[in-house]
Amino acid sequence: MFPYLEELNSECITSQNIINSIFESDAFKDFGSMNVMPLIYDEKKKRCDILIYDYEKAKSSIKKIQKISQGHGRKHPVYAFLDANDNYIAEVRYGNAAANALQRGLWTHIKKAQSYFNSLTNGWIDYSHNLTLVNLFGLALVATENGHSAAKAILQNDIEEQKTI
Repeated sequence: MFPYLEELNSECITSQNIINSIFESDAFKDFGSMNVMPLIYDEKKKRCDILIYDYEKAKSSIKKIQKISQGHGRKHPVYAFLDANDNYIAEVRYGNAAANALQRGLWTHIKKAQSYFNSLTNGWIDYSHNLTLVNLFGLALVATENGHSAAKAILQNDIEEQKTI
């Protein structure tokens, strides 16, 4: 994504036609199919929240792509994706061999882009009494889709059994 944006040779893109063509490019074709499902937690209060990034809302809200080269101890530039009011949506980070894993690809900051996330848990949930639940979340985040399907069936059966009690 970063090399593609660099090829456009623009510090600031505001043309909706160009923004649309960026998302139609091979570099961005998988934008909406990437899994961004953060599990955020407050260890002191033993609570967590599971969020899903709303790609469609984010994509339709992007009105500006701004290259940012300086500030916040930045070694490498980023391309910030912003809405009509210059609010942060996401960013594409530098991505050549000199960049570490935290400096590559599409990123978003939950606090800065909160309106583009939906909570699966409808806000914070307490896990202080159920560490099995926390372990289950961790496993789900790294399992394959086949594993998710199998787990979903088991959980759905458990829910159905509870309804009959």
